[in-house]
Amino acid sequence: MIELSALSAVPAGTRDGVLRFYFGPMDCGKSTLALQMNYNHHRQGRNGLVLTRHDRSGGPQVTSRIGLGSEAVEVEEDLDLVALVRSHHRVDYLICDEACFYTVAQIEQLADITDDLGVDVYAFGLASDFRSQMFPAAQRLFELADEINRLQVEVLCWCGRPGRLNARVAGGRLVRTGEQVVIGDIGDGGGTDEAPIRYQVLCRRHYRSGDLGDS
Repeated sequence: MIELSALSAVPAGTRDGVLRFYFGPMDCGKSTLALQMNYNHHRQGRNGLVLTRHDRSGGPQVTSRIGLGSEAVEVEEDLDLVALVRSHHRVDYLICDEACFYTVAQIEQLADITDDLGVDVYAFGLASDFRSQMFPAAQRLFELADEINRLQVEVLCWCGRPGRLNARVAGGRLVRTGEQVVIGDIGDGGGTDEAPIRYQVLCRRHYRSGDLGDS
């Protein structure tokens, strides 16, 4: 096993990078792990960039529900990630939060950054949307990543079973149609007064039946 301290001494582009994808439902600690990983790598003298798209805060930063946060580059749809990395003197790693919301072309760029520039890429995001269908970017990460990691922080449905699926709730009811990306949060009451949008993690049984419990 190569120690991180040893990797920090190797300039990007002179060794093979790695593309890793960490996934799980809402509230399983993806952003927390992304911030912790950035801290650990930076502490070892590595230079990195933190990227995000549609963070819950609404700004160009990565935030976690336990109160951690970091400034980040907002990944707009037309942002060329290869050009972004090349514009910096040295980049050893990328932390890519909310990678499920990137474009498929940007996921291809992450693979190019790994293979051609020797940069380690750590991507974090949901696998599936509120319809229980995979995000296109997440699907491409499953196809291209060197390593796929399901986060093991246990998220529970209201019934106590493991929470697997992200339900969209509008007007107090689970909805199965609509745009794929609508930003909301657990219990935040976002959206309009007529149909507030929020998200809730459910087990497969209660996602399929639409039973939200007493929430």
